Amino acid sequence: MDFLSDTLILSRMQFAFKALFHILWPILGIGLSIYIFCMELLWLKRKDLFYYQQARFWTRLFLLNFAMGVVTGIPLSFEFGTNWARFAAERGGFIGELIGLEATMAFMLESAFLGIMIWGWKRLPPGLHLFSTGMVALGSTMSAFWIMSANSWMQTPAGVVFEGSRYVVTDYYQAIFNPDFWVGFLHMYIACLETTVFVIGGVSAWYLLRQRHVDFFLRSFKIAVVTAFFLAFIQVVQGDFSGKAVAEHQPAKLGAIEAHWDTNAPGEGASWILLARPNPDEGRNDWAIEFPYLLSFLLTYSPTGKVTGLNEFPREDIPPVTIPFYSFRIMFTVGFALVFLVIWSGWLWRKGGFEKKSLTRNKWFLYAWLFAIPAAYVAVEAGWIVREMGRQPWIIYGVMRTGEGVSRLPADHVAFTLFAYVLGYALLFLIFLYAGGRIIGRGPEFEKPPPGTGTAFRR
Repeated sequence: MDFLSDTLILSRMQFAFKALFHILWPILGIGLSIYIFCMELLWLKRKDLFYYQQARFWTRLFLLNFAMGVVTGIPLSFEFGTNWARFAAERGGFIGELIGLEATMAFMLESAFLGIMIWGWKRLPPGLHLFSTGMVALGSTMSAFWIMSANSWMQTPAGVVFEGSRYVVTDYYQAIFNPDFWVGFLHMYIACLETTVFVIGGVSAWYLLRQRHVDFFLRSFKIAVVTAFFLAFIQVVQGDFSGKAVAEHQPAKLGAIEAHWDTNAPGEGASWILLARPNPDEGRNDWAIEFPYLLSFLLTYSPTGKVTGLNEFPREDIPPVTIPFYSFRIMFTVGFALVFLVIWSGWLWRKGGFEKKSLTRNKWFLYAWLFAIPAAYVAVEAGWIVREMGRQPWIIYGVMRTGEGVSRLPADHVAFTLFAYVLGYALLFLIFLYAGGRIIGRGPEFEKPPPGTGTAFRR
């Protein structure tokens, strides 16, 4: 296995593994914090104990999720100084500023109010506790803002002047709100919200399948269905915008995502490829299932619009093709499967299938919602693989190659730390599954009345 002697490949594998594992937790943390805030706000406005119990139940899962995010996020930040020190020293100043802003403005805000949110129910006036919950939600959103700005700047660097190995930020507004930022941030943010509602809906479906706390989780299931219905369709539209942005600013990435090798001639349309076997060595596909003109139409709204092929670029500037190509199709397939699920849900609801007795008997439907939990995570992970591998061979697109940013470390040292992280994170994941299973298995704590009352929720 030659890759075990290649520091660059091992460092990329280690960063990719840590990033893909870490991202599991902010996805749910962002969405759950907003859901908990909305539930608490509705409790204060409507005095319905259901909303209070919802907030308390999901807060326990949020706290576990937050802890996992902290434990896996700190080592990921250190990676810039260990495995990618040359990048950090030569080109990482602006990235470091944004990560610093994320830590001081977002993470510290979220952390500072988290303890108040968890233990302040009986110690604070209701309005002040709601404010604390809102600050936790705001901190998680701000964290996504700064991290996506940093990542987007690496995709489409702007607002800087490069002078040899140095660069100067000339316009912070352009650098922060670089060309990729809004499409990248919104696509990711909606993915966080969408994944969260499928987690809420899937967990609620689990309780309905076992006919536990049916009244309570039927209401949360309906909330998840309604919210998912809108978010799933919004994400499809946002995905279309993202694809057009990639075609404009990173045409080589677009070519890799679509395994599109040759620029279509004038008057001819570019085909969209469903499946293929890319052959990068020969600059073509060995075989492909194609839909004529569709790629041109999707990107340009013209059946003969020009789509630049990979063979237009120098061979050393072409990204890997096979993994981004199939990762995109996994994301695409899962995304539309979730759209189908919410359409099925709407149809069933309209037919009266959301009544308590009929819904708990519709096991295939509830299992579909349960399986939507891992499916939503798979879609997000596949999307990040597309985003990051499609940027290769650049660590900063068009400016600095990935090989120029890696630290000069012995390959066996990197292999050892990679192995250690795989084992450590596997153990962390098992701990999360055990602790999360205990929380879900125990269920809501109905016996605890809300502050200022002596009445618990009646199931």
